[in-house]
Amino acid sequence: MDFRVSLDGRSALVTGASGGLGAYFAGRLAASGAKVALAARRAEACAALADEINAAGGTAIAVALDVTDPASAPAAVAATVKAFGGLDILVNNAGVTGTTPLMDETAEDFGRIIDTNLKGSFLVAQAAARAMAEAKSGGSIINVASILGLRVAGQVAAYAASKAALVQLTKSMALEWARHSIRANALCPGYVETDLNRDFFATEAGQALVRRIPTRRLGALADLEGPLLFLSSDASAYVTGTTLVVDGGHLVSSL
Repeated sequence: MDFRVSLDGRSALVTGASGGLGAYFAGRLAASGAKVALAARRAEACAALADEINAAGGTAIAVALDVTDPASAPAAVAATVKAFGGLDILVNNAGVTGTTPLMDETAEDFGRIIDTNLKGSFLVAQAAARAMAEAKSGGSIINVASILGLRVAGQVAAYAASKAALVQLTKSMALEWARHSIRANALCPGYVETDLNRDFFATEAGQALVRRIPTRRLGALADLEGPLLFLSSDASAYVTGTTLVVDGGHLVSSL
């Protein structure tokens, strides 16, 4: 893709940055000029990726973060502000899932998913917004939700509920924090091919799912670059409280 923006002088915090979408998001922000803090429980993986970004000419640090720990989010935000002099962009990407029939779901597993995907996103966004408001700098918060927050599938009830709630939480953030020039938007990817799901999508069941996508293909990581940079930059200066779906038309497929 060829959507180009300059994020020179901006600083970003990306959660769940030890791999997958988070690692990709961090790399694309850095390539556009942002100074990036990569945050996750797997601090060693974040440090390795930060080294790669720095070696390529970018600026990145690794920050330890457990989004389920109420003390961890403020510490990660403070470390980012200390290293970069401020915080302009938050990509709330950390998340977990599980595949369990709803009648068999345990309270512990349900709570683990809600605590990470919803409560964790709240804790990090709140800490980031407080730093942005204190600095009077404004900023952009991007909550990574999912098309499963807008439409359901079987055996992912807790995940779908957490992402639906995150979409609504994003709207509340946009409403309450607009006075501080803080924008909040939800990015809702469809099925995107990664190392974790590539084997499944090569199976007959996986290919059957792909055939239900109107564009007849999975998303690629590169399909998320334009939406990410759009929401991170001044190109979306008047966009807040919205839900940006990137799914190849999956949500509008026939029932």
